Amino acid sequence: MRTGIKVFLGVVLVVIVAGAAMMSMTFSREDRTAVRAETVGTRDLVATITASGNVRATRKVDISSDISARVTELLIEEGDDVEEGQVLLRLDPTRYQAALDRSLANLSQAQSQVAQSEENFLRAERQARRMAQLWASDSLLVSRQEVENAESDLEIQRSMREASTYGVSQAGAAVEEARDQLAKTVIIAPMTGRVTRLNVEEGETVIVGTMNNPGSLVLTVSDLSVMEVVLEVDETDVPEIMLGDYATVELDAFPEMEFPGYVTQIGNSAIRPPSQSAGSGQTPTIDFEVIVTLVPPPVELRPDLSATAEVVIETRDNQLSVPIIAVTLREEDEVGNGRGANGNGRREDSDPIEGVFVIREGRVTFTPVEIGIVGDEYFELVSGLALGDSIVSGPWEVVRSLEDGDAVEHDEDLEWDRDDGSN
Repeated sequence: MRTGIKVFLGVVLVVIVAGAAMMSMTFSREDRTAVRAETVGTRDLVATITASGNVRATRKVDISSDISARVTELLIEEGDDVEEGQVLLRLDPTRYQAALDRSLANLSQAQSQVAQSEENFLRAERQARRMAQLWASDSLLVSRQEVENAESDLEIQRSMREASTYGVSQAGAAVEEARDQLAKTVIIAPMTGRVTRLNVEEGETVIVGTMNNPGSLVLTVSDLSVMEVVLEVDETDVPEIMLGDYATVELDAFPEMEFPGYVTQIGNSAIRPPSQSAGSGQTPTIDFEVIVTLVPPPVELRPDLSATAEVVIETRDNQLSVPIIAVTLREEDEVGNGRGANGNGRREDSDPIEGVFVIREGRVTFTPVEIGIVGDEYFELVSGLALGDSIVSGPWEVVRSLEDGDAVEHDEDLEWDRDDGSN
């Protein structure tokens, strides 16, 4: 009887111990947070700045008309290749030819007036000389007043002769101006290139711009041998970009290709000054123009194509790195058990600390780190960790909610999601 009781009590004890062990294992498993773990390693990092813009020719000329007239002859079409000096179109010359003829007539008249003034001057000169001789031989033959009148007439004719010569110069200048206006009825190509924009048709009238009214943009000739991308870069990124920085450009028109280029110009003032947005009631976005000149591409590009460029600002070879998603922020009083300057575990006005959660024996410890450049998916690790350290690398919601000492377990089923959050 006693033996049976002992056996029964032994069985009950075994069941209790086994149940407690199972409950302990279940409870322990429920307390562990599933995380994605990664080992600190070395990588080649590239820091880039991404901006969008449009393609344009490095050299182009917008041709406007200097006169107002009707297009009488259009000799090119949009897309045509033209040579420097080639006639592109002709405007109605009737009015300007008439102005030239009128100016030539005025010039002839002025020249005739010069000849007449010259003769009048010579006659006055002879008369003055004759009067002077008579006065010298016998003062009774002519009066002193007659001599003085002759000298005055001579000075008047001298001035009139000089004025007539100025009239010839003025008429000659008018002829040159009319001839220049007539020449502007023929528009020629200022350089070799392609007609990338044509805004007029035969029979239309082009106008000259005024102070408040822009003139007609007739056409644009572009040199497509060298192309560039004009980017709009945020003011916070502009200081990081330097002349000569390498860039890769993607075009919507050629989705499978990348076009290399180099930064050749950085704007010194905002594209849209804040004063232009002062009345909108919104904080203006300050962007600067950055120009990337493309290496001659294997395909023919067209102006105004949409482009996205990545400008390389820093590179690091074989550098310790941590995933961007692994880095989070913690207040100073959440890091360890230390106390701050005010004695309550936190310095007043202290900045949050950047760090990662290091996994040791199934538990995590928040470890401050110093990071450098930012790659596509990884931060450069300047200090704080060593090669081979195991860290929590996601998911982002878990990284943000972890605390020192939390138990974790690596879950291989947690897929890497590059867009699952940020620090």
